[in-house]
Amino acid sequence: MIYKKLVEHLGEEKVLKNVPLKEHISFKVGGPCECMVFPSSAEDISTAVQVCKAESIPYYILGNGTNVIALDEGYKGVIIKMGKLLGEIFREGNCLRAQSGVLLSNLSKKAYEYSLTGLEFAGGIPGSVGGGIMMNAGAYGGELKNVVKTVTALSKDGEVYTMNVEDCEFEYRNSIFQKNGSIVLEAVFELEEGDQEEILAVMQDLSKKRTEKQPLNYPSAGSTFKRPEGHFAGKLIQDSGLKGICIGGAQVSELHAGFVINKGGASASDILELIELVKNTVYDKYQVMLHPEVRVIK
Repeated sequence: MIYKKLVEHLGEEKVLKNVPLKEHISFKVGGPCECMVFPSSAEDISTAVQVCKAESIPYYILGNGTNVIALDEGYKGVIIKMGKLLGEIFREGNCLRAQSGVLLSNLSKKAYEYSLTGLEFAGGIPGSVGGGIMMNAGAYGGELKNVVKTVTALSKDGEVYTMNVEDCEFEYRNSIFQKNGSIVLEAVFELEEGDQEEILAVMQDLSKKRTEKQPLNYPSAGSTFKRPEGHFAGKLIQDSGLKGICIGGAQVSELHAGFVINKGGASASDILELIELVKNTVYDKYQVMLHPEVRVIK
């Protein structure tokens, strides 16, 4: 049994079995996973991956669970949860080195505390450093690629390596780490000295905009679709007459049509069915194909 194998190598305190994924997913949906591992080091991650490979058990790396959907039937494999045990931030001059489990919102706050500017845009992004690096997270004109200096990752072969930002192949909501299967361990962010009051003012302004324009009171994965070239997903969806439409407990937000939300009691199937309806309707009306930002754990 994979649980016993993982406990043998990592200890009982780092392995749980039959964990409901909805407790770790911002959409609040998803059945149980076979096991969940809580690593505290690169060695733990490598060990968990090697055990899974040796036992031919699938595994999935989960950050803060803010850009994924877990299926109703759960996950027949091991979830490696990058969280509090990999949540340290270190200052190195005008740089901040953050482990993969650090929330981007916390990293932005820490930059403010140190009077470092460049991460104000990340204050409202709900994801973690690891997930944010993987998808080049961004908001309000800012992207992580603009402040990342280096990224340290664990390769599929178990090798820890560090690469400069130029080699990360950052694109809109994409990076080399989505292509090569490496696991982000930490990143160094190069910032600039700034005025603390000015930094705070920008963060408060962006926070106000989010509160006014985004359905923050409901479970979601943030903006559901990538921005199609030359268009805005939310406007296309709204102009297609889909604002407020529901399937089960899933709804296209009445506040911002670019967000699919869990209005209450939604299943993963409800959410995925609604995403497909939105995609097909917008394509039929405007011949623009929307691509989801959210990833499915399967």
